[in-house]
Amino acid sequence: MNIVVVLPDGQERQVGGKSGITVMAALRDGGMPIRAECGGALACATCHVHVTSEWQQVVGRPGVEEAELLDDSDYAAPESRLSCQIDCADHLDGLKVALQLDALEDQ
Repeated sequence: MNIVVVLPDGQERQVGGKSGITVMAALRDGGMPIRAECGGALACATCHVHVTSEWQQVVGRPGVEEAELLDDSDYAAPESRLSCQIDCADHLDGLKVALQLDALEDQ
């Protein structure tokens, strides 16, 4: 599956993902500047993305723990998700997410 990533400066990049890994892992493995400090343990919000409107229903809403972590972000919005909580799957081919400033490595 392909994931379209919008960087904070508006540039778009594509990375590949495969079943069995999370979107966070695909972003990290694809060289995106994502911190992902807890490695997907649902212990931080450093893999925060905004899911574009056309994908929100397909991806779904965050769970309770995920929503609590997102509440701590200065960039939280209704389209916020933690990329470690989205599993790569064929039906998500073309998924478009935007990295948030609190997810970037140089922060």
